[in-house]
Amino acid sequence: MSAAGDDELFGDEHVRVYRETHGARGYHWRGGRILLLTTTGRTSHEPRTSALLHRTDGDRWILVASKGGAPDHPGWFKNLEADPDATIEVLADEIPVRASVARGEERARLWALMNEEWPSYAEYQTRTDREIPVVILRRR
Repeated sequence: MSAAGDDELFGDEHVRVYRETHGARGYHWRGGRILLLTTTGRTSHEPRTSALLHRTDGDRWILVASKGGAPDHPGWFKNLEADPDATIEVLADEIPVRASVARGEERARLWALMNEEWPSYAEYQTRTDREIPVVILRRR
């Protein structure tokens, strides 16, 4: 159950509150589950953290680079393309990960799982001509 106001968390505030409470606030969000992904900025080379919906698949974490169906990929995904090594925070755990993009049948299976988690992904896909990437994070 979300704490009062957690569903309104967004962006930097979501990251701050999640970190301050080790996910006690901000992990459950609008019916989904959130992790914090820290990538290395592809031009700044500075750490960049995003609060993202996720689902687990065995010992992997799955993300969708939807950006709400915008025509271009989100910055965090572009950062992973430039450097696939990142860190995630899941509740109080900080985990080094390496990212890859799901392809073919695996993408189709994971896309379906992620749509169960967040049904709006299907709508987002109708808003853009790009195939929305499904990202797999594995522990390094």
